[in-house]
Amino acid sequence: MLRLVLLIAGLLAACPAAAQVTPFPPDFRIQDIPTNGAVIHVRVGGHGPAVVLLHGFGDTGDMWGAMAADLARDHTVVVPDLRGLGLSSKPAGGFDKKTQAGDVAGVMDALHVARADLITHDIGNMVGFAFAAQHPDRVTRFVLIDAPVPGVGPWEEILKTPLLWHFHFGGPDMERLVAGRERIYLDRFYNDFGAHPERITEATRNHYAALYALPGAMHSSFAQFAAFDQDAIDDKAILAAKGKLTMPVLALGGEKSFGLTMAEVMRAAAVNVQPGIIPDSGHWIMDENPKATIAAVRAFLDAGPRP
Repeated sequence: MLRLVLLIAGLLAACPAAAQVTPFPPDFRIQDIPTNGAVIHVRVGGHGPAVVLLHGFGDTGDMWGAMAADLARDHTVVVPDLRGLGLSSKPAGGFDKKTQAGDVAGVMDALHVARADLITHDIGNMVGFAFAAQHPDRVTRFVLIDAPVPGVGPWEEILKTPLLWHFHFGGPDMERLVAGRERIYLDRFYNDFGAHPERITEATRNHYAALYALPGAMHSSFAQFAAFDQDAIDDKAILAAKGKLTMPVLALGGEKSFGLTMAEVMRAAAVNVQPGIIPDSGHWIMDENPKATIAAVRAFLDAGPRP
């Protein structure tokens, strides 16, 4: 399996289509870190206070290339692929976000990172929230971008949105329906959730389609969504036991996507929430308006004394 992953990684790197995905700076190193029953593929670079970036569905850690290049000027930047996605291993289970928070803790431990800023998007929000709620002493500032958190705030109302049909796309034939059609399946999300789907290039779409066609990747993707009911139970229990997050939180929504609803979600789970909107963007913020996204994150991380 590892040999297959390395082969496909090499093909992606050599493929002209993949070249248009914003690359990480050449001095970033790659580590495959065994932890918590998985092997997490991680990119690490820069110097200074640590910042961890978590991606979501439809992307991998590759989405953060431009953000990582900016932050690496004065941060140690850590960018994992979530378990089951990208070039991380594809374990049989552990896709509840509480378990994946353990992956984040294991990566930080392996890199000797005690505390970090946290920047998350989509399902990365859910993993990041589970991590911050369980380990609040390890998160200095927390940026969540354009996705709800199971069991938090208006979660039940958000679930009724027809556009989120894929949250409950399941059954014995779902993987067979998508096998060999990963690009078609992903296009549905790029087109429906993007205010400017034309900004998600053919190269980007082909790059992620190849990664999601890896053995076990779509199975892992469906498992991420299938865990939402358990995630909601876990998140409610953590909040009841530990109370709201106290670290500074920036809740960013795409102007044509979650918008200020992102802040509404997080005010139900954090006491210090700053709202923000990424203009001229839908859900895919790093493709649709990376400049504004990086500027908003940078301003938040640089503002005021460290907690």
